[in-house]
Amino acid sequence: MTTFVISHNLQVNSPKVPTFDTQQLADELRNNSDLIISSEVIAHPHWILSVSSNEGPQILAEELVRVWLMLRQKLGHDSDHKVLALGGRKDSKAMAGAPLQEGFWGVDVVETMDKNSFLQAINWAALKSGRPSDAVFEVSSSD
Repeated sequence: MTTFVISHNLQVNSPKVPTFDTQQLADELRNNSDLIISSEVIAHPHWILSVSSNEGPQILAEELVRVWLMLRQKLGHDSDHKVLALGGRKDSKAMAGAPLQEGFWGVDVVETMDKNSFLQAINWAALKSGRPSDAVFEVSSSD
């Protein structure tokens, strides 16, 4: 079982790409994917959703990006931007009750017009290099 604890980083400043209603997002992710077996809203200042699948993290990340972009299109939002899933596995003990538990994946879903500039601005290459290769991933809607 793979569990993603998801945050949303909307970098597209346009009324045609509004913030999602989190309950609608949770429902639509689950309803529009055969791979996502649960999707629940989290009451937390940073994390918005918990999503689980029987697939591994790379496949789940690809599915998450695909369904996220499809949902934008389905709702009539602009979808001419990049959707990224940037994930890291929690390899240390977590506080009791924290959404991100050991073995779960913290995943930032980013919507941006310029993937490379965004990744450079957050110093993604350095962040990735400090982690084991099987403990981090980057998936993009297109390159």
